[in-house]
Amino acid sequence: MKTLTLCPPAAGAHDSLPAPAHKMPGHWLLARLGKRVLRPGGLELTRVMLEQLDIQPRDAVVEFAPGLGVTARLTLSRQPASYTALERDEVAAKEVQSYLTGPHQRCQLGSAEQTGLPEQSATVVYGEAMLTMQGPEQKRRIVAEAFRLLQPGGRYGIHELSLTPDDLPEAVQEDISREMSRNIHVGARPLSAREWRELLTDAGFRVESEATAPMHLLEPRRVVQDEGLFRALRFVFNVLRTPEARKRVFSMRRMFRQHRRHLAAISFIAVKP
Repeated sequence: MKTLTLCPPAAGAHDSLPAPAHKMPGHWLLARLGKRVLRPGGLELTRVMLEQLDIQPRDAVVEFAPGLGVTARLTLSRQPASYTALERDEVAAKEVQSYLTGPHQRCQLGSAEQTGLPEQSATVVYGEAMLTMQGPEQKRRIVAEAFRLLQPGGRYGIHELSLTPDDLPEAVQEDISREMSRNIHVGARPLSAREWRELLTDAGFRVESEATAPMHLLEPRRVVQDEGLFRALRFVFNVLRTPEARKRVFSMRRMFRQHRRHLAAISFIAVKP
């Protein structure tokens, strides 16, 4: 997400709703109801991003805001030389750390804006659904930190929410951002594809590839694709049995559908020269 995702509570915590559902940030609510995949392009676009990052056993990987750790597990299956996650939420950080078993795998509390990690200590950095939730200056600082961490030739991957088309009037962009922020209770500031490219190139990166997917986070087909049938049914059951949560989830889905012509998921792979 943070992040249309992105500091969700620990897995297993979603069977109850200790905080009022009408006040909870949308990503926390979805996680507590059993939704694990909280990325705008779903697992499909996450897998595309990882394929294009081409993580190898020699790579030193840094992930910003791992959330529930779904992407982290996919990354670890590629057996990188090292894996470091930066997570601001203490509960989420403990959850990710619980399945990091290798001597060069860790999840530490920290901010993507200022990681405290050594300069040029990574060959791959990525983050998903977290830049969207930052303001313009925070976006620039996070991308600059990724640039600082990477060695020359290192790859930076992002998976975010995008506004389309590139020439969408600014007033429409502002309306969508305001409505989304009110609806999910987290500030949301998606960019157009052109603006995402400029954010990366202004920081010194060379954009190598990009991919898009529909923004279908709460559509039934996407939920089944991302969660599997059993988990999808469990999520639906949890939504339906909790009136406040049901109202919030249906409201979020209506909002995404209302703006579906102007919303998309997008991924970029950028290289540090």
